[in-house]
Amino acid sequence: MATASVAFKSREDHRKQIELEEARKAGLAPAEVDEDGKEINPHIPQYMSSAPWYLNAERPSLKHQRKWKSDPNYTKSWYDRGAKIFQADKYRKGACENCGAMTHDAKSCMERPRRVGAKWTNKHIAPDEKIETFELDYDGKRDRWNGYDASTYARVIERYEARDEARKKYLKEQQLKKLEKSNQNGEENAASDEDEEEDDLRVDEAKVDESKQMDFAKVEKRVRTTGGGSTGTVRNLRIREDTAKYLLNLDVNSAHYDPKTRSMREDPLPDADPNEKFYGGDNQYRNSGQALEFKELNIHAWEAFDKGQDVHMQAAPSQAELLYKNFKVMKEKLKSQTKDTIVEKYGNAADEDTLPRELLLGQSERQVEYDRAGRIIKGQEAALPRSKYEEDVYINNHTTVWGSWWRDHQWGYKCCKQTIRNSYCTGAAGIEAAEAASDLMKANIARKEAATEDPTPTEEKKLATWGTDIPDDLVLDDNLLAEALKKEDQRKREEKDERKRKYNVRWNDEVTAEDMEAYRMKRVHHDDPMKDFLH
Repeated sequence: MATASVAFKSREDHRKQIELEEARKAGLAPAEVDEDGKEINPHIPQYMSSAPWYLNAERPSLKHQRKWKSDPNYTKSWYDRGAKIFQADKYRKGACENCGAMTHDAKSCMERPRRVGAKWTNKHIAPDEKIETFELDYDGKRDRWNGYDASTYARVIERYEARDEARKKYLKEQQLKKLEKSNQNGEENAASDEDEEEDDLRVDEAKVDESKQMDFAKVEKRVRTTGGGSTGTVRNLRIREDTAKYLLNLDVNSAHYDPKTRSMREDPLPDADPNEKFYGGDNQYRNSGQALEFKELNIHAWEAFDKGQDVHMQAAPSQAELLYKNFKVMKEKLKSQTKDTIVEKYGNAADEDTLPRELLLGQSERQVEYDRAGRIIKGQEAALPRSKYEEDVYINNHTTVWGSWWRDHQWGYKCCKQTIRNSYCTGAAGIEAAEAASDLMKANIARKEAATEDPTPTEEKKLATWGTDIPDDLVLDDNLLAEALKKEDQRKREEKDERKRKYNVRWNDEVTAEDMEAYRMKRVHHDDPMKDFLH
């Protein structure tokens, strides 16, 4: 892990180091300790834990990953605004020609330009300002509240408190004036006047509360351009008195709030009174009202597109909605047809006045016997369990299902005894034709076997093996073939030794079948592996 140096290690030491690191990661060995006595996390990568060579670290440490450079003398103080350091009586050389201060020149002077400067009048010399320089850090340079005095905010608080006191005082004065007016009018209309006064006070309080909600109806220009032009207007539609939904329940195990989409699916207050809470989660609105209808419309458009319909909810919403309406009409029509068919076949128990006595009392003439375990012994046939697959489906005019017939390790149809799955049923005629074809094939096989048992004797002919086109009636003579072989041997000896060739040679151009066979038998085949052992 955090090694002190990169000295050379042998293979055995390197293996032990790797085993130690694996044991530390597994928790079987204690973690490595740095020079300060702190444990080093064994899962820290080596490129982070190993110190650079130029630090000359003797012990393992992570100090090189910390901020080891000393910080400069940053300050958090601020300028002493309006502070003066010296008040001169007369003009000094090098001072501002306008006001007479030594801390700036006439070009940087912030006072009103005098008609005659202090350099020439020697009067009203301005005091020298306090010049300060600070070395701020990165955050200090960018702190917008740097140098702000928090005690100055007390003035803002005092101003708002004074406004509230004035409002309360005004309301009390109005209430007293109304009471005096009611006393002057008499005691007869006291009850009605009290109700009117309460209503007026509520109206006044409502008017006062509306002043706090000025931002709600305020229309502001939204400035987004470099020239300062407005790109539109925006109205603040949120009343600040409303509690945000992520603040309704601060429990970490409550409903999850997604800040990216600003959604909270579940109810943040499930145990609260439903008559008092105004927000029950986004799912409450998703599964009710027009949101649910829009969701069903989208699902229908997706399913219709998957089944081959050229419909798209975003591209053609009117078409998708019309298709969905037609689908609902057809669905209701199909349901009513199905209902009518069932009622027509089995009847409607709700319309009938009286039911049969057998159904009311549950009696019948059938006798069923059971054993002690509750199993049926006799009297009722056990119902055969039906599978989830289709049964008794007859195809291609067959009267039996596939697999109802078995012969010679092959399945088939019992009605026509065919072993081809997609074959058309031929019935009894097909069975007779198949049996006749089978008998004919057996007779042919028997006749062929009888012919092979008694072969007719034929004369053995020795056919020539030379050439490609060989006559069928060609027969070689053994004596002529032996002479031709001798002649071929003599010819080859003469080819090897020119001295044995006679001076007067007679050529015979007539080549017999025996000569050709002798030439072929004596010819050397270059691709024969035994050609070196022929002579």
